[in-house]
Amino acid sequence: MEAKAVFGGSPCLSSSLPRLPAQRTCSLSYTHKPILRAILHDLHLAAFHSKSHLFSYSPSRPHAKTLSHKTRIFLPHLVASMEQVEETYIMVKPDGVQRGLVGEIISRFEKKGFKLTGLKLFQCPKELAEEHYKDLKTKSFFPKLIEYITSGPVVCMAWEGVGVVSSARKLIGSTDPLQANPGTIRGDLAVQTGRNVIHGSDSPENGKREIALWFKEGELCQWTPAQAPWLRE
Repeated sequence: MEAKAVFGGSPCLSSSLPRLPAQRTCSLSYTHKPILRAILHDLHLAAFHSKSHLFSYSPSRPHAKTLSHKTRIFLPHLVASMEQVEETYIMVKPDGVQRGLVGEIISRFEKKGFKLTGLKLFQCPKELAEEHYKDLKTKSFFPKLIEYITSGPVVCMAWEGVGVVSSARKLIGSTDPLQANPGTIRGDLAVQTGRNVIHGSDSPENGKREIALWFKEGELCQWTPAQAPWLRE
């Protein structure tokens, strides 16, 4: 019995194999062979093809109609397309502004590859600070926190990207700078919880809520960075 391995419709290997005992043999009817060739062709996903071949269908393969899908999909591209672009609110607190750390903090997010969509220097009123930190209203340190946030200008930023919320939290580091890892913003630039330089949204939902709270309509800019194709598939 002669067996041939077929990829992309052309034989690449041929060898003679001994016939197996009758009790272990199985037969493949002629009508099944086109379906088998179609399955083998679709399993060969052309991993290094250009993105233009992400979705394609060849009319020269009518037997493909016997399958449930007419598309050829490179799986990593499919996974990347399913990733959710998020938004997060990042704020350089008054101590970060006073210490001249704004540029360094912005550069860390830029180097990571996230997109800046909103930026402003802003003096926060008490009412806005209380609304922003309303979940901490019952805490004993709440009055001192509000006094701190309103003590000087803050820098408000809106950032966008895949997984930006969790990634930004890693860039920022632990709430207590003494527990933050070296290389994080707080680990490198702060020493005390009450002066920890920066705020970042803790969930995608809070990211949207806080951006809407700190930015007015028309203050965000939607644009496409020239380096975008080098950051994401």
